[in-house]
Amino acid sequence: MASYKLYRLIFYILGVVLLGSCATLQTEFKEPSVSVTSFRALPSKGMAPRFEIGLHVSNPNRVALALEGLSYSVNIEGRQLLTGVANDLPVIEGYGEGDITLLATADLFNSISLISDLMRQPRDSFSYEIIATLDLGGMYPDIPVKKQGQISLAPVAR
Repeated sequence: MASYKLYRLIFYILGVVLLGSCATLQTEFKEPSVSVTSFRALPSKGMAPRFEIGLHVSNPNRVALALEGLSYSVNIEGRQLLTGVANDLPVIEGYGEGDITLLATADLFNSISLISDLMRQPRDSFSYEIIATLDLGGMYPDIPVKKQGQISLAPVAR
């Protein structure tokens, strides 16, 4: 009975020590900033158009970001046109920056539906939304990124 209490006491002490050491490992993690730097059409292979999307990542932390994966989608006028994943990603050094290039193929049916709607109701601007999730792996949470806005096709007034 006395040995049970001793083991229990040792277990509690080890638990407190482990929790304390984990608390010292956890530094205040600042969310990296991600911006879209380019979006261009590529020559297609087949019927569906292909695109290249450039992202720029700034790391405000002292530790490097070893990105394990990234998933993304691009919506135009509420229609999901592009989706994809990437896993061959650079390490963004502490207090550093890096660029990521994504290759995406458009969803053919959603693209046709969008073009059909735009032919029925022409407009000078389009709403867009880019959603990405950066997977840092390990003990860090995934980083969701959401950018949205308008693309204007109207001529610029001089």
